[in-house]
Amino acid sequence: MEASRDARDGPAGSVNAARAKGVQAGDGNVQHNYFGRRLEVTWPCRVGAVPRLAHQRQRRPADDLLADAAVGGGTAVVCQVLAGMGGVGKTQLAANLAEHLWQARTVDLLVWVTAGSRDNVVNTYAQVAADVTGAEDSDPARAAQRLLAWLAGTGRRWLVVLDDVADPQDLAGLWPPDTASGRTVVTTRRRDTALLDGRRLVDVGIFTTQEAVDYLRGRLGDSPHRLDEAEQLAADLGFLPLALAQAATYIRDQDLTCAGYRLRLRKRNLDGLHPAALPDGQQRAVAETWGLSIELADTDTGGLAGVVLQLAAILDPNGIPISVFTAGAMLGYFRGRLGRDVDGDDAHDAVRALYRLGLADTTSDPDLGESLLRVHALVQRVVREATPEQQWPALTHTAADALLQLWPDIERDAATARLGQLFRANTTTLTAVTGGRLWQTLDGGAGTHAVLFRTGRSLGDMGLVAAARDHFQQLHADSVRELGPDHPHALANRDSLARWQGAAGDVAGAAAASESLLADYLRVLGPDHPDTLATRSNLAYWRSAAGDPVGAAAAFESLLADYLRVLGPDHPHTLANRHNLARWRGAAGDAAGAADVLESLQADYLRVLGPDHPDTLATRHNLAYWRSVAGDPAAAAAGFESLLADYLRVLGPDHPHTLAARHNLARWRGDAGDAAGAAAAFESLLADCLRVLGPDHPDTLTTRHNLAGRRGDAGDAAGAAAAFEVLLADRVRVLGLDHPDTRTTRNSLAFWRFRAAGARDGNRP
Repeated sequence: MEASRDARDGPAGSVNAARAKGVQAGDGNVQHNYFGRRLEVTWPCRVGAVPRLAHQRQRRPADDLLADAAVGGGTAVVCQVLAGMGGVGKTQLAANLAEHLWQARTVDLLVWVTAGSRDNVVNTYAQVAADVTGAEDSDPARAAQRLLAWLAGTGRRWLVVLDDVADPQDLAGLWPPDTASGRTVVTTRRRDTALLDGRRLVDVGIFTTQEAVDYLRGRLGDSPHRLDEAEQLAADLGFLPLALAQAATYIRDQDLTCAGYRLRLRKRNLDGLHPAALPDGQQRAVAETWGLSIELADTDTGGLAGVVLQLAAILDPNGIPISVFTAGAMLGYFRGRLGRDVDGDDAHDAVRALYRLGLADTTSDPDLGESLLRVHALVQRVVREATPEQQWPALTHTAADALLQLWPDIERDAATARLGQLFRANTTTLTAVTGGRLWQTLDGGAGTHAVLFRTGRSLGDMGLVAAARDHFQQLHADSVRELGPDHPHALANRDSLARWQGAAGDVAGAAAASESLLADYLRVLGPDHPDTLATRSNLAYWRSAAGDPVGAAAAFESLLADYLRVLGPDHPHTLANRHNLARWRGAAGDAAGAADVLESLQADYLRVLGPDHPDTLATRHNLAYWRSVAGDPAAAAAGFESLLADYLRVLGPDHPHTLAARHNLARWRGDAGDAAGAAAAFESLLADCLRVLGPDHPDTLTTRHNLAGRRGDAGDAAGAAAAFEVLLADRVRVLGLDHPDTRTTRNSLAFWRFRAAGARDGNRP
């Protein structure tokens, strides 16, 4: 116990010169007479060692929340709970408040309790009871209750800080009372309802970027060269105050720079990167900070929370959909690892245990309709560094399998699009932190996990075609390095790269890549392998897109015979080949023949795949298109209107196929004579294409092209010419000078310039 005095009270006597029972302190310097001995209690009084404030401590938003001791309506805040993960500085916030109130002389009694156990709380309360009442009790529990009664009845101003509460049950029956003159502050990693009911939560998070840099500048600024890469180091350490404090001390001890510390951070475990003497009275190194919480979470859940945390440690720290931990792949792994039955409720409770014990955070995602689990990057690193090597392959494949199981096949609306975005981010993290384990099978063989392909396809299907191309370009380089150039998965990566290279505008490059790939497929897999046949199909497609529709139609006709022989008439690849054959017959000038093939194909798709399958819908789409080209735009518009309703229902408003249906509906409305209505439809569509696909997507550029043309058809030739001029520059930049779409835009620009000149001259060209 530390006795302090106010100069106004005169000389301070011993606070606990004698102990006795049953005497309450009043105001001023209080004298107690026990068995003839005189005891003087001096106010203000301070019990318990308040931790010293950290060097270069940063003022934070939570300081203001703590200082604001009243809520709306002027009601006093009598208990505030500072909650957050280990290392964010909760104790420092409470210590700063306590010292501020003490120095300002706005408390008469300051009690600091290290509340790691119930015994600590009871014994500290008993000491305080003896000091302020003058009565010592052989039963600490009874003394503690006497203190609580005294706090409830005194008019003196008091502050009780319960620091680092480990278990809410430790405070059962020991909460300080709610009074007008008293105040309680609790620091804890936990978020149990029992701690928060009726109390004001102050969430304590990590430093902001500016706070972290300012802190490092304050600690290292006397040697400015040490600040090289300070902001990057702050990000590497997840802006965690404890980690930054220990890093700054280590940097000074070892005469390093922030850049030098970052190099060591990349090469060493965290356990070896703390100073020999921890700064600011800290008790644990960063790597040890969360150990007790992990152990407690594991105990509470029969070992399950620790396994969940291992899996969370290899996924995205910024957000993992909680449903991932209840996926079939996860539950199967939990059962095998723990040797007992584990269901979705058990997994959910383990996630909540991590949240309650401050090892993770949860946040609601309104687009997704469920919560995300977030685990600080340093917690993840500590867990990864403690994970035995033999557990890594199964952990890696379990996480990847769970993502793949939950990944929606069609990202049709805001929820599924958000899910795809989250899964792509989680796959990126998983790939980065697990080394080459996604390039190995569980039995140690070589292979690419399907989640890597799914990530690229998700990008492309959402219209991010350039990103899909870049993804598969990197994946191809990785597959050659990890698997060798002739591995089937390496060849499949090349196929996907060619596909998205063409979709991003490099049609000639896609055709060349497909031709090179076909030669390797023929050599490695033979002429009748499905992947060889698929590559022949892709090569014909890209050659036709590059300007040879007659040759493409002939290639698809030849290929169809081989598909029928090898795969049969109802195989999806055979049906897709018939679809492509129809398309390029139409492009070669036989629109009626294309429509006939598609009409027959539609019946087979309905029989084999059903009415809502994307390929069935795509066939309806193309049938309507070629009917219109064959001379019936009004019927085509009606067909696209009906199809659009089904696309909206099945795929959602933002799917690229839905946008394509809107595009064609607008086009054929214009061809049916409604130029103004078509222009309005294209204008509305363009806004959505820009939002969903981005400004450089080929479909966005095509929409701009048709919008400009329909504006011209509606009478604004000058506006059409101006729009085509701007579009041409973008076509050249994105697709190149020789792309067929670039040539089409150049021709349209010349046409509408001619029409605009005629309008200015009073002529009608």
